[in-house]
Amino acid sequence: MRRISRPLWIAGGLFFVGLGTLGMFVPLLPTVVFYLLAAWCFSKSHPEWAERLYAHPRYGPHLVAWRDRGAVSRKGKVAATAMMALSVGVVALTVGGWWTLIPVAVLASVGTWIWTRPE
Repeated sequence: MRRISRPLWIAGGLFFVGLGTLGMFVPLLPTVVFYLLAAWCFSKSHPEWAERLYAHPRYGPHLVAWRDRGAVSRKGKVAATAMMALSVGVVALTVGGWWTLIPVAVLASVGTWIWTRPE
C-alpha cells in the first residue's frame, strides 16, 4: 500500500482544524474530536503543528489526555451522551419511524464505548 504524501496529511489536518473550529460556533458539531483527527494528521506530516494543538489552553488538555491515556473527561462523556440523546429526539420528531433506530444504535454502541474510557 502506498504511503500518503505529506501534503495530503497537511490538507487533512487543516480540514479537521477547520471543522473543529466551526464546532466552536455550530451546536452539535464536536470540536475536540476534529482536533484529535487534526493532531493525528499533523503528527504524520508536520509534528510542530500537532504540538501547537496539544499546547492549546482550552482543548490541549483533552487532546493530551486522549493521546497519553485514551481518557475522556466526565464532562466530555456527559456532553457526548447528551448530544447523542438529543439527536435521537430530533430524528424521532422530524423523520420518525424506523429512522429513529439509527441514532439509537449509535447512542447504544458509541455511548457505551465512551463510558468505558478512563477519566
